[in-house]
Amino acid sequence: MRKTTAAVSLVVAAGLLTGCGGGAAESPGGGAAGTPGASPTAGKPEGSGEGRAKGGDTSYEVTIEVGGTGSTMVMYSLDDSKTETVTLPWKKTATITPVGAEKEVGRLVIVTPGTVSDGNGMLTAASCTITVNGEKVADNGNGKIPKPCSYKLK
Repeated sequence: MRKTTAAVSLVVAAGLLTGCGGGAAESPGGGAAGTPGASPTAGKPEGSGEGRAKGGDTSYEVTIEVGGTGSTMVMYSLDDSKTETVTLPWKKTATITPVGAEKEVGRLVIVTPGTVSDGNGMLTAASCTITVNGEKVADNGNGKIPKPCSYKLK
């Protein structure tokens, strides 16, 4: 019963956060305030034009990862939005070029990991990380922070 309740709660919370924009205050770097590992310069290509797509538009190589062992359900919004059951550890990479209004307001990347069993048989959130252009910009403290990983590309 506890497993079912935890899984349903996680799915509902992730759905609400995804559908409502999360409601978190935005920090100057584009990540949500309080997001561990969010850097004010993360996601902004520097120097010789790396990360630039045709026409001068900025593109980002974004990797989302969920750690642990076994399998779990993962909800994510990257180049598309999906919910799927995956075998851990799991990783997905996409190149994202913001278009239209996304250039001004940003584009949210989010990964909501399901639960995994810890060494004592208790359910805990799986770890998640988001990496943009090789720099880790968000994580959930190895599953110790019971929140999804999110970052706004801008």
